[in-house]
Amino acid sequence: MPKILIIEDEAAIRRVLTKILSEENDSYKVEEAEDGQQGLEKIRNDDYDLVLCDIKMPKMDGVEVLEAVKKIKPEIPMVMISGHGDLETAINTMRLGAFDYISKPPDLNRLLNTVRNALDKKQLVVENKILKKKVSKNYEMIGQSDAINHIKEIIEKVAQTDARVLITGPNGTGKELVAHQLHEKSERSSAPLIEVNCAAIPSELIESELFGHVKGAFTSAVKDRAGKFEAADGGTIFLDEIGDMSLSAQAKVLRALQESMITRVGADKDIKVNVRVVAATNKDLKKEIEEGRFREDLYHRLAVILIKVPALNDRRDDIPLLINHFAEKIASEQGNTQKKFSDDAISLLKEYDWTGNIRELRNVIERLIILGGSEISETDVKLFASK
Repeated sequence: MPKILIIEDEAAIRRVLTKILSEENDSYKVEEAEDGQQGLEKIRNDDYDLVLCDIKMPKMDGVEVLEAVKKIKPEIPMVMISGHGDLETAINTMRLGAFDYISKPPDLNRLLNTVRNALDKKQLVVENKILKKKVSKNYEMIGQSDAINHIKEIIEKVAQTDARVLITGPNGTGKELVAHQLHEKSERSSAPLIEVNCAAIPSELIESELFGHVKGAFTSAVKDRAGKFEAADGGTIFLDEIGDMSLSAQAKVLRALQESMITRVGADKDIKVNVRVVAATNKDLKKEIEEGRFREDLYHRLAVILIKVPALNDRRDDIPLLINHFAEKIASEQGNTQKKFSDDAISLLKEYDWTGNIRELRNVIERLIILGGSEISETDVKLFASK
């Protein structure tokens, strides 16, 4: 049931607006406030899906209300109404974050269309937040070991900056989770996080993939195409397995980092990009530099902040938490009740040599849940999780 607040100092106009909205849709719950201060107090104490606000009011005018609401509850759409309408006022309120501006007396169709659109937008914002929470939960870092707590502390400090981050660690340790956490906790979280697996793209295509191309740049380039750097503009680009990137592509990435400029393959014109770069690798880049396979200048550009993700064998105390997390997640995915793991089963799993790290542990947990009994026992682990 959408809740709408009307902030208007003239009682007659309040009554008319309330009547129009109530007759339009009986599910609308309409409340009134006779001045800006009273309206702001109601917004502080309650959640509204839409606010219709007059501009010229005693005690606190509509522009002040708009500025205050955008600070405390920015997701609420504000529709400004004024009998002294001029273009400058309309532009100013829209710049401050108003959803729309309507002159008095309001055109009935325009008013109702604006109300419907604003309520639809609020619904989309709410759904978007729920989806984002679900996505960020998928990339939650599980563990309470010293190594993981140290990484969480670094993420909290670094996320709010635009500092470039190089994440190192063996395969399957969760380097991608670190990249997602850095993005989610940053001011760029509303913009996209674009992931590029440098190892999965052939060396002859990596430049086109990252920087885009123009029509006719090569045989199959039948139209202009933006690259990943352009797609990530305003957000974050995550270059996974950067140690597998060709030297020529490395040179172009270096330029993008130094000058915040890229050039599409086959183009003459430079394109300015505003991108935060997070990179990850399972290789020893210093050794790669010595052997001439990785540019030292690029390494120093990327490694402003170094985060080393430990192998699972180095954080065995986190295994019980990870087992519980994966058991819960798998049960949710399969629509089953969560299976419990006995203490002996957990102890045995803690002793295993996890060469495939967390990725391997997840696969083993899924196998045990499918093949094991109602409670996963030590026997089940010996039968189905043996190396």
